[in-house]
Order: sequence, then structure tokens, then C-alpha cells
Amino acid sequence: MVTTNHATNTQFGSTSNTGSNKIATQAPTDANKDMFTKLLVAQIQNQDPLSPQDPTQYVNQLSQLSQTEALQNLSQTTTASASVLQSLQTLAMGGQVGSDVTVATDTVRLDGSKVNGTVQLNGLSAGTSLVLTGGDGRQHAIDLGPGSGVQSFTIDPDALGLAPGTYKIQAKPSDGSAPTIEVAARLNSVRVNGTSVVLQVANIGEVDPSAVTGFNGKTGS
Repeated sequence: MVTTNHATNTQFGSTSNTGSNKIATQAPTDANKDMFTKLLVAQIQNQDPLSPQDPTQYVNQLSQLSQTEALQNLSQTTTASASVLQSLQTLAMGGQVGSDVTVATDTVRLDGSKVNGTVQLNGLSAGTSLVLTGGDGRQHAIDLGPGSGVQSFTIDPDALGLAPGTYKIQAKPSDGSAPTIEVAARLNSVRVNGTSVVLQVANIGEVDPSAVTGFNGKTGS
């Protein structure tokens, strides 16, 4: 008998492991249902024969169990759908590696090459300055002049005497608002960090996909 059991366990061991995930997923729901059934049976067996409980109460309890089970199934389905959507997002973003993109950002990395971008003004400005603040706290301003709507700019590190590094970037229009700054750069790579997708963009660094405001196609390296 010992030999037979050992052979049986060895033969079907892989099958048990294959279904372990499925069993683990169903266990909480099945355990809750079994516990509820036992409690309901005990409640019926121990009720006062001279004053039996209203049957509608049992129906309500069964209805509550069904609702709880449905919510658990919905939660599992939502989790699975989120995983699928993340995989699709990663594949879609991966296909854009090498593309020129525009990214809404408040920092920029300078390495000696020129960086182009735009300031999305909220209204008419008598004058707008683009202010770059380095790690040493020094500020460097670029005068964009008066305008409204979209104002383009170019950061030339050599002309401005800016050393390589990361700079905070801020637009200061005359109306005192804080307009969005978008920088044009190259999408270098896409990676998954836990449950989120992270993009590596030249001249900016790691950004969330929601920060990308436009895909402008692929150009020569």
C-alpha cells in the first residue's frame, strides 16, 4: 500500500501543482460559503419550535451571501483586467521606443545639446521668462518676450554657459500664472516597475506615461 500511494503521488504530483493557483483563488470563496451553510443549518436546528424564525430571514441571508460572492468574483475579474491592460500598455509603449515625444515636465537634463520645447500660456502675457534653476540654486533666465497661447523656446547650454546636469524649469508670464512646459525629446526605453509602466526619456529621465502629451514619429538617430 505504501508503494502504491507513493507512485500515485509521484505520478499526479505535477497535476496538483498545476492547479494550485486556481485552488488558492477559489479557497476563500468556498470557505466562506461552507461556513455560511454550517451557520445557517445550526440556526435552523436550534430555533425555538414554538416560535420558529420567519423564513424570509433565511432568504435574505442567502441573498446577502450571493451578493458577497458576486462582489468577490467582480474583484478578481477587475484585478485580471487591470493586469491585461497593463500588459497592453507596455506593448504599445514599447512599440514607440525611438520616437520623438513631447513631455509635460518641470525638470530638464542638459548634456551640452540643445533642448526644444513650448510654454502653454493661459492667456495674453506682456512678457514671459523661462527660468532654469541648477542644483547649486543659481537661476538662469531666458526671455521669451510677449505672446499668448503656445510659445516656443530653445535651451542652448553652450550659449547660456550651463553645465551638464538636472535643472528645474519654470515659466513666469506677466500674469503670474504657472503655465505647462512641454519638452521635445526621444523616448529611449520602456520598463515595468512593479504595477506601473515607466518611460525613460532623453533630456528628462524617468516619467509616467500620463506625462507624455504627444508622439511625433521616429526620425533618424
